[in-house]
Amino acid sequence: MNSQTQDVRTIAQEIVAREGGYVNDPDDPGGSTKHGVTIHTMRLLGLDLTGDGQVTTADVRRLSRDQAIAIFIEHYFTQPRIMELPVPLQPTVFDMYVNAGANAVKILQRLLSKMGFVVAVDGVIGPKTIAATARAHALAPDHLVDAYGIERRNYYFDLADRRPASRKYAKTRKGGKGGWITRAEAFIAGRYHLSAEAFQQRIAAWG
Repeated sequence: MNSQTQDVRTIAQEIVAREGGYVNDPDDPGGSTKHGVTIHTMRLLGLDLTGDGQVTTADVRRLSRDQAIAIFIEHYFTQPRIMELPVPLQPTVFDMYVNAGANAVKILQRLLSKMGFVVAVDGVIGPKTIAATARAHALAPDHLVDAYGIERRNYYFDLADRRPASRKYAKTRKGGKGGWITRAEAFIAGRYHLSAEAFQQRIAAWG
């Protein structure tokens, strides 16, 4: 195992730790999930762990941490070509890809468009996105990761604006920052974290 693979495995282990164990939240469109792997993903991959010929919540419950890590590395990092993005950007895009699929790439592509690069916002990391991201990172090596993290945080806020059932992921029951926001800010420099006051102002319309 080379050092790059080891680094990717470490990132995947951290993602699994953030995702937690088995959950089946009716407000989560992903359905039953374990270690961040949804039942939909397991069905697509044909992971019938019980051997009964179908993939159900019983199979989700059987998924191990190591299996989840392997799925993430293969299907959420290698196949989407996140490995071809600048190394500093890989952890946050990888984490977001696990959380939101191709939207992770669309967030990057919209950011590149704002920076003046011509790329399609299609959720696919192709040669143009790879080249544009490399140029953007070369121009702003100390800012691109933070900029992506801020765009990611805005994506979560916008989603919660449009879907009230998802607001519990952005705001805790006590009114503080929810998991979505703290997850995004884990990849943003502290100086760009929202203060408690700024956070309350942002969610004031939610009631």
